[in-house]
Amino acid sequence: MMFKVDPLSIFIAAGVIFFSIATFIYSFGFMREHPRRRGYYFYLILTSLVSLATALTNNLILFAGLWGFLGLTLYLLININGEIAVPAAKKTLIIIGGTDALMLLGIAMVYSLSGSWQMDKIKLDFTTAPSIFAYIFILCAAFAKAGAMPFHTWVPDCAQNSPGPVAAFLPASLDKLLGIYLIVRLTFGMFKMSAGLSLIFMVLGAVTILSAVMMALVQHDLKRLLGYHAVSQVGYMILGLASANPIGIAGALFHMANNAIYKSCLFFCAANVEKKAGSQDLDKLGGLAKFMPVTYISALIASLAISGVPPFNGFFSKWMIYQGVIIKAREVGPAAGSVVLICLVAAMFGSALTLASFVKLLHAVFLGVLPSSLENKKIEEKGMGMKIVPLFLALLCLLSGIFAYKIPFKYLFVGAELKYPGIWNASLASLLIGLGLFIGLVIFRLKQIRPVFRQEQAYVGGEPAPRDETRVSGTQFYETIKQFGPLKGIYLRAEAGVFDIYEQGKNLTFAIGKFLQYLHNGVLPTYLVWTLLGMLGLFLVLVR
Repeated sequence: MMFKVDPLSIFIAAGVIFFSIATFIYSFGFMREHPRRRGYYFYLILTSLVSLATALTNNLILFAGLWGFLGLTLYLLININGEIAVPAAKKTLIIIGGTDALMLLGIAMVYSLSGSWQMDKIKLDFTTAPSIFAYIFILCAAFAKAGAMPFHTWVPDCAQNSPGPVAAFLPASLDKLLGIYLIVRLTFGMFKMSAGLSLIFMVLGAVTILSAVMMALVQHDLKRLLGYHAVSQVGYMILGLASANPIGIAGALFHMANNAIYKSCLFFCAANVEKKAGSQDLDKLGGLAKFMPVTYISALIASLAISGVPPFNGFFSKWMIYQGVIIKAREVGPAAGSVVLICLVAAMFGSALTLASFVKLLHAVFLGVLPSSLENKKIEEKGMGMKIVPLFLALLCLLSGIFAYKIPFKYLFVGAELKYPGIWNASLASLLIGLGLFIGLVIFRLKQIRPVFRQEQAYVGGEPAPRDETRVSGTQFYETIKQFGPLKGIYLRAEAGVFDIYEQGKNLTFAIGKFLQYLHNGVLPTYLVWTLLGMLGLFLVLVR
């Protein structure tokens, strides 16, 4: 059976169709004047169809072929932006392609162990070394596609240099859906998760959350900041899956869908800003809320959702993941339970840091003072699709949070036995939050009747200072973090590429090349010496 339809594959296929349609509608306005728009739409259609087939296939050989083809379309879509995107596209192709090669090796090992190519007929455990390595090799491909550490470094580069719709379509939505889909299929279908693997996953998820959000805090590029958050959110999904209980797994899948919604919304909003303001540098942005109100409202709602603020969908799925982790801590022994609770604290702290970084983003882009470089630039929201799509996704962030029990769970998790150790009333909480916002708005309006502030010219040394020299840029938020104790060294190493698997692999390859270049110097006597040493080595081996 080449294809199989089950609740998980239907869930992923529905997500592929939904985000493909949303990206198409948005792209009609964004890509209208792009010189490579015809190739872009062709690659977009191709990627959508192949992604759909990947989610529905049940044959490992076909799955590997479709999965590898998506790496090629990802490379082509990033390259739509021309020369500026070439390094990011090459890096993406090498990381994705390298892990795809590992996946092929893992699939061959799975076949040798199980004797089947059908994914639903494979049931392996970790009792032998080949099964462990087969799992790890395939898992590497899933981690790379999802953007999980240590194969995550292509995501920020892709987000920064690819067209806005591409960033919203791939690292924000489709790649997350397919990457997490493969992890679920692999871990709970083809293999059986062990207690040790569960604990390793939890630690990896917590490290992914914290390290990626710490990098997002200090970014000056709008889309690169969002790229690091795309990595950070994968950590929550891994954490939920590692709990290995129904509520944690359901929370991870729900968070996967939620992340695709608000992350796509944020990338679309960033694309709007880049298109209209002509920059994605946070230092050169500010005060755009009054010129782009729809984009601002959409970005505000999506920022609250990704930060886990109730009553938005991000809070609901994180709440489920936290409950799954708490159940896991109760099930394991005291020593392992302590590790699990540390991972829980790290995840909650990561949510706080996420909110802090989006305060920076919203201030730098939409609030604050308009920079002088944008004073004479005509900034206005045009293109119905470019406004409707982000606003619709933002509305979904709200509705799927308030009505999560009645809508998503009724259709997505049919038959799932979800036992909540803690529950909250979404409707009541939403009503109280709305009431608080209304009272705040009334107070704000009353203050406007009798203004209590005034605007004055800023002076430096007794002379009027240019506005750009005195305005507070959002990039100044949290800059001191990079100078704080041990974090300084970590940030310096991160900027130098020490934690980048691509950079380290490239350095190792060049080092081996230099060594071989040193050996092959073109001098004939040297070659004769190496030949004699080789013959001597073979002789010693054969004699034994």
